[in-house]
Amino acid sequence: MSITGVDGIVYGVEDMALCRRFFTDWGLKEGAEGRFETLDGAEVILKPKDDPSLAPAFEPGSTLREGIWGVSDAAALAGIEQTLKGAGVAITKTPDGFSCIDPCGLRISFRVSRRRKVTVSGSPSNTIDEHRRIDTPSPIYQRAEPVNIGHYVLFVPDVAPMQDFYTRLLGFHISDSYPGTGLFLRCNAEGGHHNFFLLKSPTGKAGINHVAFTVRDVHEVIGGGMQINRQGWETQLGPGRHPISSAFFWYVKAPCGGLVEYYTDEDYLTEKWQPREFEKKPEIFAEWAVTGGIDGETRRQKAKA
Repeated sequence: MSITGVDGIVYGVEDMALCRRFFTDWGLKEGAEGRFETLDGAEVILKPKDDPSLAPAFEPGSTLREGIWGVSDAAALAGIEQTLKGAGVAITKTPDGFSCIDPCGLRISFRVSRRRKVTVSGSPSNTIDEHRRIDTPSPIYQRAEPVNIGHYVLFVPDVAPMQDFYTRLLGFHISDSYPGTGLFLRCNAEGGHHNFFLLKSPTGKAGINHVAFTVRDVHEVIGGGMQINRQGWETQLGPGRHPISSAFFWYVKAPCGGLVEYYTDEDYLTEKWQPREFEKKPEIFAEWAVTGGIDGETRRQKAKA
């Protein structure tokens, strides 16, 4: 289907000023009021939660109101639209393409991707069998500058209809799963471990779990997380490492709803990959993790209040 990844996300929020400050501290570049960009041009768009241009919310308060998916070109955009129409999905034209409502009630829209190629480099690692960093120390980051929006994660009432919609109609590939309760999906056969993750909701209602931003390397995960703590935002968990995707992470509570994540070093998959099934339990979520983060001043685990 030539979907290239997350091109943007739209939040409906209760406090615009607070959310703008958060994403400035997060390391995004602010453009027109309420619009932020990653280094590659993926957008975070903030709107007041009662803005009439927003789709109906799938949960109360500040939350995600739209996911924007980029596609490779106009032909791919037209092909996706025809596939959805052929399946009886209601389509709404937009200035850039079209939108629809997915089975959990979230508006998703499609447009020719606006993301641009960006040249950034992470610090290479020296392993026991290969020295890739010679006469050069690893960097220390004072803050993060997210490269792109890697994925977002939803709580859904039922995984099955979402799996059918995104795999059968949109061509997403299953990477791994918690059978019946969780599904990791990627846009293309070859790419990062997941662009989209579905979790069966513990309340039976839809909602946002988190939006994840890719950074250069594990050092930027840690530097960005410590800067967020210095600015007074609350870390939920991190740094840590996911066993399933191999990624290093840092999760922060966001005033726009749910969590946001810095992450890096996820597995890169191809058409040869065989999806695995896991039992959902804490040690599968995190091989290791720090609760509350690392304090930006002391460089030690953040003390409990």
